[in-house]
Amino acid sequence: MSTDVKPRKSGRVLGVLGLALILAGLAVLGYVGWQYYGTTYVAKREHAAIIQQWERGDEVIDGEGLLRVPRFGEDYVVPILLGFDDPTFAKGVGMYPEGARPGEVGNLVLAAHRVTHGEPFRKFPELRPGDEIIVETRTDIYTYELRTDGSTRVDFRTTWPLQPVPDPEAEGQEPTEKLVTLLTCSELFHTDDRSVAIGALVDVQAKSGVSKSTT
Repeated sequence: MSTDVKPRKSGRVLGVLGLALILAGLAVLGYVGWQYYGTTYVAKREHAAIIQQWERGDEVIDGEGLLRVPRFGEDYVVPILLGFDDPTFAKGVGMYPEGARPGEVGNLVLAAHRVTHGEPFRKFPELRPGDEIIVETRTDIYTYELRTDGSTRVDFRTTWPLQPVPDPEAEGQEPTEKLVTLLTCSELFHTDDRSVAIGALVDVQAKSGVSKSTT
């Protein structure tokens, strides 16, 4: 009798373990699917809602501005929000709070995800010197021109891209130019490296259509 019972118990245990492994696998797939597709769907809806606020000229508008990068597509536009943390990057492009504001002397630092949460900087490696980086605020439209492409890579602990003069050999120097630095992950999946692209202000247009000096 006992020899007949043991195989059945063993079979039930294996069946439970197999089911648990299947459920665990489905949970992992669901999490990955949410991270790479679900968060992008939600983020793009949030992007669209904020962009509509700007286009309507609402009195209360979320974000600090809108980012346009023609290299990323004619219709590319993403909201810019003040902050440099995960909740900010989940909604759009983050603006480094301790950096310069659009049009100011110093370093305007903008960062965003390459994948997940709307993947604003997915095409970052396609950037080339001379590409326009266009930042629209409530009053003006600032056009920066890239001096570098998106191939420069640094460790995520590197701080010089955040400095007023984004140059590893210029630490502590006072800024004299109006610069922009773009940052994102160097790979589509997990990496400790960050890609950097740097440009300078070349044009300012008031929303009334009157050109302003860039100096």
